[in-house]
Amino acid sequence: MLLKINAIRHDTGAARWYEEAEKESAAWTLVVVGYGKCVYWIEGEKLLLEKGDVVLIPDHTGFYGKPIPSVSHETYVVTFTQTRADGTAPLLPVLAETRYVRQRTGKLELLLARMQTMAEQWTERESYYETLCLALLLETLTHVNRELDQGRWSSVKYRHAELMKSYIQNHYREKVTKDELSTVIGKSPNHTAALFSEVTGQTISDYVNAQRVKTAVYLLRHSQRTVADIADYLGYCDASYFHKVFKRITGQAPSAYLKDRETPLR
Repeated sequence: MLLKINAIRHDTGAARWYEEAEKESAAWTLVVVGYGKCVYWIEGEKLLLEKGDVVLIPDHTGFYGKPIPSVSHETYVVTFTQTRADGTAPLLPVLAETRYVRQRTGKLELLLARMQTMAEQWTERESYYETLCLALLLETLTHVNRELDQGRWSSVKYRHAELMKSYIQNHYREKVTKDELSTVIGKSPNHTAALFSEVTGQTISDYVNAQRVKTAVYLLRHSQRTVADIADYLGYCDASYFHKVFKRITGQAPSAYLKDRETPLR
């Protein structure tokens, strides 16, 4: 069984694009929507895709997609091919599908992080970028397949996860634990932690750190704050621990992002 990535695309804002595949195409297409809306027609069926939607389109499936005029959006699109000998099983059950799969993911932030890294690696083309992109694609597809296996989340479970994520978005610079989140959804701390991990694919602490690092990357590129000041601003009392968390999530030290820092106007 062999997977090969053909292309990775990242569209944001009001970017104009048009994507089309003939029924004869041997490529698979994975689409993840970060925010906004776009529209796809797959085998003549119209799909309005919104934030959190993940679509996997098998090979030999005719489709086309495009943005909605004047609607800001973010999409990641990966096209790839799979080659396997007759009679061999695919790496994942979802790769045996013959009809498109659509899923509203509870792991959006996790998947977007993987897709962002894939897009960056594909653009920068550093050593072994193809291997890393392939590993990230397989991880992403694994999360998608696990959610499909688990079935659609109940509306209550999904709503509770969204409430907790919203709370973290507003308090990630503070200490956020299962005890605080349990008061948000009215459940026991242990139930809260288990539900959060089940739906998002991340622990509470991993999710909080990911939000902090996302802000750190922005500040490193678009502010004049020092690394130590950013660490303190984001709630890390120990700068060395901030460095450790940052490198674990991004694969690079904070200083690596300083080269992209904007020069202030004089």
